[in-house]
Amino acid sequence: MLFEWIRTIIVLPGTVLVFLPALLLYFTDYRWTFSSWPLFIAGIIFMLVGLGLAGWTMWLFAKKGLGTAAPWAPPKKLVIEGPYRHVRNPMISSVLTLLIAESLLLNSWSVIGIFALFFAGNMVYFPLVEEKELEKRFGAAYLDYKRNVPRWIPRLTPLEKNP
Repeated sequence: MLFEWIRTIIVLPGTVLVFLPALLLYFTDYRWTFSSWPLFIAGIIFMLVGLGLAGWTMWLFAKKGLGTAAPWAPPKKLVIEGPYRHVRNPMISSVLTLLIAESLLLNSWSVIGIFALFFAGNMVYFPLVEEKELEKRFGAAYLDYKRNVPRWIPRLTPLEKNP
């Protein structure tokens, strides 16, 4: 399972958070400049929140779902705990939060472009592909979850344990 998680992290968020920004910044002749302390501190806060959320969601998938976020080793059980009681895609939220952190820490508007493309791609992918697969795999339980928990904007109150 550890190997699957390492591979998942390298391939999925690693591509969006490390590989693509590095390529973009390299090919745009990026030179880092310090913006301001408030933006730098905001970047650190976004980074800590994003890393915390990513770690929490990955732990829930491994321990409760018995799988990973990757299509080649998906969870065997539907996870409706922690942040999943507020929003259906907290892993994507963590990556988006980390892209904002990168943009602030690197003082780069180019990284915001990756944020926009990543979010737009997921807005198409999730309803057309991912959710259809989850409906097949988890049936009525996922359909009920989907009716009660929003895809992107978190609920203020958590979903009850047995919706």
